[in-house]
Amino acid sequence: MSTATNHASTPLPPLPSVLELARTQRLSLTDLLQHAEARSGAGKLVEAAEIYKVWIAYNETHPFLHLVYFNYSVTLRQSGDIAGSIHALRACLKLDPRFAQAHINLGRAFEDSGLATQAIQQWRSLVEITAESTAERVAHRLMALQHIGRVMENAGLLEEAETALWQAIELRPDKTEAGQHWSALRQRQCKWPILVPSEHASMRQLLDAISPLALACYSDDPLFQLAKAYRYNKSFVGRPDVSGFPRKMPKRKTGTGERLRVGYVSSDLRDHAVGFALREVLELHDKKSVEIYAYYCGDPVANDATQTRMKNAVDCWRDIAHLSDADAARQIAADDIDILVDVNGYTKQARTKIFAYRPAPVIVNFCGYPGSMGSPFHQYMIADERIVPPENEIYYSEKVLRIPCSQPVDRKRVIADKPSRAEAGLPEGVFVFACFNGMQKITEPTFAHWMTILKAAPASVLWLLTGGDTVDQRLRQAAEKTGVAPDRLIFAPKAPNARHLARIALADLFLDTFPYGAHSTAADALTLGLPVLTFPGKSFAARFCHSIVAAAGIPELICSGPEHYVEKAIALAKAPAELATIREALQAGRETSVLRDIPALARRLEQLFWQMQAECERGETPVPDLRNLDLYYEIGAECAEDNIAFSDDQTYRQRYLEKLTAWNAYAPIPPDNRLWTAETASAT
Repeated sequence: MSTATNHASTPLPPLPSVLELARTQRLSLTDLLQHAEARSGAGKLVEAAEIYKVWIAYNETHPFLHLVYFNYSVTLRQSGDIAGSIHALRACLKLDPRFAQAHINLGRAFEDSGLATQAIQQWRSLVEITAESTAERVAHRLMALQHIGRVMENAGLLEEAETALWQAIELRPDKTEAGQHWSALRQRQCKWPILVPSEHASMRQLLDAISPLALACYSDDPLFQLAKAYRYNKSFVGRPDVSGFPRKMPKRKTGTGERLRVGYVSSDLRDHAVGFALREVLELHDKKSVEIYAYYCGDPVANDATQTRMKNAVDCWRDIAHLSDADAARQIAADDIDILVDVNGYTKQARTKIFAYRPAPVIVNFCGYPGSMGSPFHQYMIADERIVPPENEIYYSEKVLRIPCSQPVDRKRVIADKPSRAEAGLPEGVFVFACFNGMQKITEPTFAHWMTILKAAPASVLWLLTGGDTVDQRLRQAAEKTGVAPDRLIFAPKAPNARHLARIALADLFLDTFPYGAHSTAADALTLGLPVLTFPGKSFAARFCHSIVAAAGIPELICSGPEHYVEKAIALAKAPAELATIREALQAGRETSVLRDIPALARRLEQLFWQMQAECERGETPVPDLRNLDLYYEIGAECAEDNIAFSDDQTYRQRYLEKLTAWNAYAPIPPDNRLWTAETASAT
């Protein structure tokens, strides 16, 4: 930030004459800012900094010297002199200790210097001096609290981050950024109930702030998730200025023998669950049919085996992390991509705005995000028939096309030698239930199911991935409250991927979570011969695991609901022979299963890409259906306040229809292709 504004480009006066005016105190503040900013705008940052430095030296009594120090700090920072910028900011604050933006920038400078503690202290000092509420001070106080929360979260100080973010929420509950991080932090810490309103922040405001991905962990409501994605997209992506981006028209390639150019965009093309899933798919693409471009928008990585394999597999690798959204879109458009695949969705480091520029004729949602994008520019979604059966297509704004299984695997995964139970910290002679999902997926109802299972199978333990000492202890205390000895919960420490995979097979039965089930973790378990017990819900994330289990060839482990899931887990713990038979079947069918037929998956993807291309050439590219989603959001928010853990499809839809009917009685609702169809509307 700079306190001056940009000015039209004019010839720059000689630097010596400007410096002479500054030395002789004949350069007014306005002229100073104009001269310095003009040079900054021309890329002459060193000269701009020199003008500020000389003016400061000879105008120490000027009443607005603190503003000049601030602008000087910005110029120094832009030129790469972070130490000089820190000196200037300290001088600014010495003159005006309440200058909020200087506190913000000084904290950022400390953070970028690797001094997170000093950054937090700097922002805390601003929080303390902005206790008196004016609009400007509240805005800066909010910004400081959000920065504190972000840096503490990145440092693993989850409790402290949560406290800072809650202060930000109560300060401005209508601003959603702090609430997004706060709810996700509580999920990671298994703090139940996740959403706790207060006098200053209502339940509706907390629901409005929760992110689409966190909502998938919170509620099995695909209509609300779709509406949330739609609302999130409008708020955080919006409608960019596309005046300089002519709409990409399809090239005629069908039947010409010319290759289709497919681009994958992701921040996770590295050693990451998504990278592990996609790397063999990229290697198996038929280069006679498709030309593959990879656009990496994640953090730089070194000696990354997955990224190395991917770079060797694709025709063109581009790192776009340093590019703006608009420039990245220009690069993709210049590459003449036919089919652009969004592998991030609304996940960490997503660059959704790139797609809003429509840099390719066809845009596809695939692999990285478990749900609909609810956007006007994602035209297709690739899933499978178990995750999205035809009757559930109403929960997605994209046209759904299907592959055999939505979870690709890499058959070349490196697996270490299998350890003993003792080496893995497990007791001998007990039945080991396991779940290696992230802590954010463990809900209070899921944990209650697990405790019921453990109580009915006394010679058993539950093996989980550690969430850190504090979270592990919280879960042990929760177990003890239900009558389960806390030492029956065993937490596996973090381990390199090859060693983690090796220890998976030591367990007897993997217990899935709900509503956000296992994805790559289920595929890993099944690959290592560990049976996975699950039940499907209605949303994408709640149906993913049962698709993987079916693709592995053991559909008998797919339960009808939570009660059946609990009964089946208890029964299997008491029937080792039955479980052994299931493990044998899993092992025998491993290499011939749908789950591991990656060549067939790659061919099917190519067929779908060519189908999209043909539809595009014919002018038949689907238009995302976004009708009535604001209304579905309102109803979804009402339902979410009840937070019903599980309901069957008929009950779920009936609840929405009743509320739609009530809304329609107040103000007629135009028909859509979801629940409020023309037939439904005419029947009311």
